[in-house]
Amino acid sequence: MEKIRVYAPATVANVACGFDIFGFAVNRPGDEIVLEKRTEPGISIIEITGDDGRLPKEVAKNTAGIAIQKYLAHIGREDQGFNLSLHKDMPLGSGLGSSAASAVAGVFAANELMGKPLTQKELLPFAMEGERVACGSAHADNVGPSLLGGFIIIRSYDPLDIVQIATPLDLYASIVHPHIEVNTKDARGILDKEISLSTTITQMGNVAGLVAGLMLPDYSLIGRSLVDVIIEPSRAILIPQFAEVKAAALQAGALGCSISGSGPSLFALSKGEETAQQVAEAMRDQFALVGIGSDIFVSPINQQGPMILPN
Repeated sequence: MEKIRVYAPATVANVACGFDIFGFAVNRPGDEIVLEKRTEPGISIIEITGDDGRLPKEVAKNTAGIAIQKYLAHIGREDQGFNLSLHKDMPLGSGLGSSAASAVAGVFAANELMGKPLTQKELLPFAMEGERVACGSAHADNVGPSLLGGFIIIRSYDPLDIVQIATPLDLYASIVHPHIEVNTKDARGILDKEISLSTTITQMGNVAGLVAGLMLPDYSLIGRSLVDVIIEPSRAILIPQFAEVKAAALQAGALGCSISGSGPSLFALSKGEETAQQVAEAMRDQFALVGIGSDIFVSPINQQGPMILPN
């Protein structure tokens, strides 16, 4: 195979109580990469669309480019060259793992073209290097689910220990992306550096409850556990109409609602697609009341991760 077209999905990170340790994949939105072998060594980013000209074509500064570069060095094939085209089908700075999807699509495509010398899980460290370029930290709560699909737990970073857990078949995510932008570095900078023991205990209970609720499955327990007492109170002030949008989601039948990643997107989990659609529309309508346009997406938990598309 000389050429491949790959789609990698968006993700919801943190999932309320699981800051930097939880994430799950959704079907849409996502990013597409077309990768083609060439005879000369090196990676050439020949086209980027859907980014309004904001993303760099310099390999060392591009999340997909650096992920592929690190991968080729690891397998000892730096002699292999690629032409890369990237289509961004999701907004930058949305809190939906935009940089992660690009890195995942790139390294997955490269591994396929090289004959799959590594397993899908073994590609994770290279996708994480793309995150380091994007935001200065090689975190895995977006690249993990985008690469592996499903709901993932990052039990440890040193050594890297990723756990995939089952989720209920009728669990759906509603995502609303308001047309505003929250910078990831700003969203991290606003966080408290120290938290009390009582707050930590509350959060740990919610983390454990959410894992148990997903695995049992117990929808009521999932809803009771989708509570973030550490991160959400600080970041909510960066998102206009946050409290009203969250209240609208819960009133429409959501199990729980919180910020996706660093925001400004919000997510809600619901039992059943019909309820999830109603929740998404209620969230969108609440933003519209204050003149903020938004996009909505409704999806089951994506269990596949990246997929190969027809060229």
